[in-house]
This record gives sequence, structure tokens and C-alpha cells, in this order.
Amino acid sequence: MALDPQKGYRSLLRGRFSQNGSEYLITFCTHDRQCGLTASEVAPFILTEIHHMETDGVWLLRCAVIMPDHVHLLIQLAEKLTLGRAVARLKSKSSRALKPAGIRWQDGYHEHRMRPKEERLHVFFYIYLNPYRANLLPSGNIWPWFVCSETDRLWFMPLLDRGLPEPAWLANVH
Repeated sequence: MALDPQKGYRSLLRGRFSQNGSEYLITFCTHDRQCGLTASEVAPFILTEIHHMETDGVWLLRCAVIMPDHVHLLIQLAEKLTLGRAVARLKSKSSRALKPAGIRWQDGYHEHRMRPKEERLHVFFYIYLNPYRANLLPSGNIWPWFVCSETDRLWFMPLLDRGLPEPAWLANVH
């Protein structure tokens, strides 16, 4: 039997469900996990495009983090585009900033549709703590490429220690 490397990818797409009003945790990576997204000329461009997607009525941003080789987003999908088209738009628009650095996006993305009773706080912590878990900065520094909506900032930031993770959260990380 011949191996079809696309079979697994196609099976991931089967049953993918895009529902307006639903919240999604989305992750997409650079091709071959090449680093460079946090470069000073790349990350601000990606964040600008993420915010343009909100301004254009594609989604409501809850929070996001840009890592050297991937992006995590928690969004609420609006009615303008399907989830697949929204991710494709973001990747297409932000590709302009990646190209000079010799970086391109990996095909596809991972998404998890949040269930109504699923705890959002865990997702916020997962996204927020991602650079600390990856040992990209000392625990006493703030990662510049984490953003969240103003509404979410009001309840989430008071859980932090002056914008920093509690030392206990990182006890098993470093």
C-alpha cells in the first residue's frame, strides 16, 4: 500500500466546523518552524494585521501571542469570513513582512472550538505563559508580543503580578 502524506492532512480538515459567534483557539506556524516572527520588523506587522481583522469585522480578538516560530490566537469569529478564510487572510497579509526575512507560513493551522462551558482562563494562561515556558525571557521581564482586548485586560491583568507571571506558575518551567 502506497503512503499518501496528504491523507492525514485531509483527514484533519474533514469535519472542520466554522461557526460564527464561536470562540476558537488557533495556532499556526512558520514553514519548518523557522524562527523570526518576533523580529522588530515582523511582529508589529503581524499584530497590526490581527487588529485589522478585528476592525474589518472578521473576528473579535480575545488574546494573542507571537512566538519566534508560531502564533496563538483566541478569537471570536464574526460573520464576515469562515475560520479558514480568516486564517488564510491573516497569513496572506502578514506574508509581506515575513518574505524579506526568508520566512513563510506553514500550510494549514490548528484550531480548537471552545465549548460554551469551557474555562477561558486556562486558555489565557496557556497563551500568556507560552514565551516563559519556552525560556525566551527571564521571569522578571514582560513579553512584548502578548496582546489582549481591553475588556479581557480588565479581568486578566489583575491576576498577574504587575504584568508578570507569579513565580509559582513558572516553578516547573525553568
